[in-house]
Amino acid sequence: MLEIRILHGTSEFQAADRLLRRVWNTRAGDDPPVAVDLMCALEHTGGYVGGAFLDGVLVAAASGFLAERASLHSHVVGVAAEARGRGIGQAIKAHQREWAAERGLNSISWTFDPLVRRNAFFNLARLGARAERYVPDFYGPMNDGINGGDVTDRLFAHWPVHPEPEPSAPDGPRKGEVILDETGAPREPGGAAVLRCATPADAERLRREQPGEAARWRAAQRAALGGALDRGYRIAAFTRDGWYVLERAA
Repeated sequence: MLEIRILHGTSEFQAADRLLRRVWNTRAGDDPPVAVDLMCALEHTGGYVGGAFLDGVLVAAASGFLAERASLHSHVVGVAAEARGRGIGQAIKAHQREWAAERGLNSISWTFDPLVRRNAFFNLARLGARAERYVPDFYGPMNDGINGGDVTDRLFAHWPVHPEPEPSAPDGPRKGEVILDETGAPREPGGAAVLRCATPADAERLRREQPGEAARWRAAQRAALGGALDRGYRIAAFTRDGWYVLERAA
């Protein structure tokens, strides 16, 4: 049975800390995803610290703080590897949305790595969040098993508390479309109303096994995706096969 609830007390925060360290593959001396003292402060001041329990065992944890414009900023969500593929990530995001609605908040925001395909699909296609800004090296250097050695470019996502229709995810190119590949260069000349930008199949594995290639992907995506957003495009969808679809903003 799956139970999602707010966490309370030092012992539960310590359990969440251990879980998140495992998800982020932190080593001795690495920075924790969320420190126990910060979780204590968040709960005491009205922030969000939630956990998902599967048959009584903590398998996911999330934390967030109140932000401007009546919003919750979801700083961390982590699901244990053995519990993935069961809809727990989506369930804990729904819990955050319910929590925010009960407090009269309008939206939830968070950041995610635009190179990580599964996260982009989950956030944009499955949840229906909007990625509004590309922020280069948002956190600066991070010492953990996921981010170590790479700059922390992020997309800033916005998710209305009151559900909106999910964006469609087109499967093929459209007329007048320019495709931006892993080199960051258009495959077709001239401007277009629609752009597509690629992602690697497994960015986290690429970082571990081919850091030089991962760095090239990062630089190319920053130029292509970040550049398109700076030029007035918006992300309209993310396809199952790993492409951002961008359209000119009205």
